[in-house]
Amino acid sequence: PTLGAMTFDEFLDTAYRLWDQIPDAFKRGLHGMHVLEHLKPDPDEPGLFRLGEYVSPGYPTVLGGFDGLGRHIALYYGSFRAVAYPGFDWEGEIWETLIHELRHHLEFLAGRDDLVAEDLEYLRQYRQEKR
Repeated sequence: PTLGAMTFDEFLDTAYRLWDQIPDAFKRGLHGMHVLEHLKPDPDEPGLFRLGEYVSPGYPTVLGGFDGLGRHIALYYGSFRAVAYPGFDWEGEIWETLIHELRHHLEFLAGRDDLVAEDLEYLRQYRQEKR
């Protein structure tokens, strides 16, 4: 456990308080935010953890996606705990992750994938530095 770590209940309260500060216009088409207690390792990169995810079922024609499942943002408390260190800015990191995932949603609605490209570039650089 990290010194000064948030409990799950504190994390949950903080995440929803920050979520409520985001204007509804930016959340159009989202079915909500979910805060999950578990750790979310990156499936392709051991040692990397996903703090959050934008989950979209996609269009019905894409891999059988079904819009009725809804789009949402997930935050992973366990991943935050895994990367936290003494002095970790929990609230700042939660906010940054929320805004990052919300940007994925807005870009999806706009038919863009700029942030996906940025995320892939970050991953490429991470892999190169790891060598």
